[in-house]
Amino acid sequence: MQTKIAVEMRNISKGFGPIMANEDVNFNVRYGEVHALLGENGAGKSTLMNMLSGIYSPDSGSIFVHGKEVRFTSPKEPIQMGIGMIHQHFKLIDIFTALENIILGEKGNFLIEKDKITDEIREISEKFGLGIQQNKKVYDMSVGEKQTLEIIKVLFRGANILILDEPTAVLTPQEIKKLFEIINNMKTAGCAVIIITHKLNEVKEISDRVTVLRKGRSIATFETAKTSIQELTEKMVGKSIDLSIKKAESTQKKEILKVKDLTVVNKEKIQALQGVSFSLKGGEILGVAGIAGSGQKELCETIAGLSSAESGRIIFEDENILGKSPREIIRLGIRMGFIPEDRLGMGLVASMDIVHNLILKDYQGQKGIFLKRKHIVEKAEKIVKRLDIDTPSIYHPVRKLSGGNIQKVLLGREIDSDPKVLITAYPVRGLDIGASFKIYDLLNEQKKNGVGILFIGEDLDILIDLCDRILVLCDGKVTGILDTKDVSKEDIGLLMAGENILRQEA
Repeated sequence: MQTKIAVEMRNISKGFGPIMANEDVNFNVRYGEVHALLGENGAGKSTLMNMLSGIYSPDSGSIFVHGKEVRFTSPKEPIQMGIGMIHQHFKLIDIFTALENIILGEKGNFLIEKDKITDEIREISEKFGLGIQQNKKVYDMSVGEKQTLEIIKVLFRGANILILDEPTAVLTPQEIKKLFEIINNMKTAGCAVIIITHKLNEVKEISDRVTVLRKGRSIATFETAKTSIQELTEKMVGKSIDLSIKKAESTQKKEILKVKDLTVVNKEKIQALQGVSFSLKGGEILGVAGIAGSGQKELCETIAGLSSAESGRIIFEDENILGKSPREIIRLGIRMGFIPEDRLGMGLVASMDIVHNLILKDYQGQKGIFLKRKHIVEKAEKIVKRLDIDTPSIYHPVRKLSGGNIQKVLLGREIDSDPKVLITAYPVRGLDIGASFKIYDLLNEQKKNGVGILFIGEDLDILIDLCDRILVLCDGKVTGILDTKDVSKEDIGLLMAGENILRQEA
């Protein structure tokens, strides 16, 4: 490996109003190295790299590129110095071809130089193992193909320092394996590669060194081969955490929810679910896996009565609940802990405290014209104590709580209602590791109590460790239902990509 430093960032600080996103951060990456930038959500990883890519300017500190101190004032300048960033949300134009996206914004006469440009892209593709069809429209591409196109874009512009922001967030295991091959090819070619991530297993697999950020500060830099996942976790979180999920056992195996031939058209008039069928047992956690936008959201909302269906049935304890209102469904014992990206926009009222958020869910069950608050106050105090919610008071506005504590309030409210079915969609999205494992414990506790749980998740390792079975969706269709006792991430990945349609193992 070359030891020359490609980028060095010294004592970098950046604030947004009173909030310090980065404070005295030190970081460097060498040529011919893959360096992981590890930290939980909100640790300052993306902010730091946005300064290196010219999107933000640091309040203080120094940035050196190729040994020269620089102060970027626009994203153009880092590109000119060979820095390319592949963002988590791709910057592509759907109706353009791969070739058109690559040359977009480049100087020169494309019509005259088309053959030369095409040959140059082909050379880059062959050198780094980047397979791409230059005339393919972006809207026809898989997520993996779009990411490959983004990488070719920055390499075509001469980048030899590459930043990848959460590059595996929406990829199947097969696409992740291919991406890692590409990254290793770039490393072999002498590029400096920075990966922003919070996934410990991937850090161990792909990186040479890893720098840990916590609460905006650089905590430590390790040679990856000389550290462990446990040590990285402790540095990332600030304390020791048990990362094992103990799968709960339940003796109740009666089917309590059946979905039959469910077809749903979403607000964009696109068929989001096509003939979806499955069952859920009491005392079971049924996971739902799929690439983003495969119908997970519509499935949750339709079961909960928030969306209508074109056809099909949803049978709960021998009664078809399709078409019933959310209030009627709640009275039957189906509770929904659906957490969209804006968890406060749908689950809780941000400006209200814990007590009043509980009242919102309970008031219709009370008799008489006056609300009985004593019972609700006692319930709020019980939930706070039971779930270890960090709040100054039960009358504290939920918007001022951390993401993990907001999630505990929401799940605590649903669990306290003694549900028979609990629907949780992305329940740990944006939460720290400690809060996430507390949520898993809560779900296992409900499973032991005989509750049937539908768990929509993104992390395949967690789905396998936590769930009894996994239902896989691809483009709104069920491509398989697998028993987690003998399934691999690769099996799930194939089904997420649409292969082996209707593979049933359970």
